[in-house]
Amino acid sequence: MLRLPTNRNDFIDFIRGLSILCVILLHTNIWLPFADSHLGQMVPHAISNISFHSGYYGVIIFFVVSGFLITNTSIKRWGNLSRIRVIEFYQIRFARIIPSLIGLLIILTMLHLMSVDGFIIKTTTLENTLFAALTFHINWLEAKTGYLPAGWDVLWSLSVEEMFYLFFPIICLLTRGKLLFKIILSIFVIFGPIARCLYADNDIWAYHSYLSCMDGIAIGCLAAIYVNNVEIKRSASKFFLFSGLLLFILIFIFRHTTYQLGMTKIGVNVTILEIGIAFILVCVSNLKIYSGGWLITVFSWFGKNSYEIYLTHVLVIFSISYLFFTFKVSANLIPICYGCILFLSGLLGFIIATYFSEPINQFLRTKFVEINQKSLKNTEYTS
Repeated sequence: MLRLPTNRNDFIDFIRGLSILCVILLHTNIWLPFADSHLGQMVPHAISNISFHSGYYGVIIFFVVSGFLITNTSIKRWGNLSRIRVIEFYQIRFARIIPSLIGLLIILTMLHLMSVDGFIIKTTTLENTLFAALTFHINWLEAKTGYLPAGWDVLWSLSVEEMFYLFFPIICLLTRGKLLFKIILSIFVIFGPIARCLYADNDIWAYHSYLSCMDGIAIGCLAAIYVNNVEIKRSASKFFLFSGLLLFILIFIFRHTTYQLGMTKIGVNVTILEIGIAFILVCVSNLKIYSGGWLITVFSWFGKNSYEIYLTHVLVIFSISYLFFTFKVSANLIPICYGCILFLSGLLGFIIATYFSEPINQFLRTKFVEINQKSLKNTEYTS
């Protein structure tokens, strides 16, 4: 039986909301440079850099959150990682990921075949791209042939994530979720910065390869294991929060300083950010309250629908940008366009999640439960 954990944590969704907003702002700035507006020219370079060039950090943060949540819910669902049911795990991932992915691929394929500017695949074929998307190696394809249009490019992170989860339940069973499992996760952490440096001659592969990003997921997994095995006292919780915020601010805000210190060159800036987010997750997951003020509520709203927003936000950006250039709107109205893009991206993601992906997700999970129960009865009968 698939038991779904309850009590959604708004503070964790807040972190996911921050991640998706970073991605949206990065991609919006590519199509509609904020600096072209009068307001944008008044914004200091450091603030502009943090606001509009943090998309990669946003994805990295999401990797850590993903690893934490998957591991945490797996422990709560099956009691222990050593008792994880591989088929059920895959069924849950399929029900959550595939419906929205298939829907996006249909839309992107139609836009490509209609020769819509901004969605035409030029570096490879449509067939190769679809195959890479469905087999989770878009990142490898882009490293080999070059960047795909933005609507397709966002799938690189999904390739990293799902490839990790392809082996996650198998390794859990083989290692019985014990010390060896933690050692394997630690190896991913060690090889993260090495991979980011080793492939420095290929920017795409250096930052989008499996090993370059899986360390974040692994750190999230280790944090979830810690939370479920150690009773965290209030003083320890404060330590994790303070340390996590310190590490986050160091990398996310003072990025020029970390670059001068050589952290970026050896790839550990990303690792430090991942550890910082993991510390924060350890703290907020231990809170007895699950919701906060209005700011937490707004960001968490984006976080709850982050998967759907991530997949479709490029469509919103393209639409607003098309209208902007078609009607020759003043560049000084670009900040208003940003507000529209953020709101509509969130709204579109919410609508897709509420009326498409989540209903299909629940339907598929129910069907999988029925199939598993029938299979179990047949096995008992034959034995």
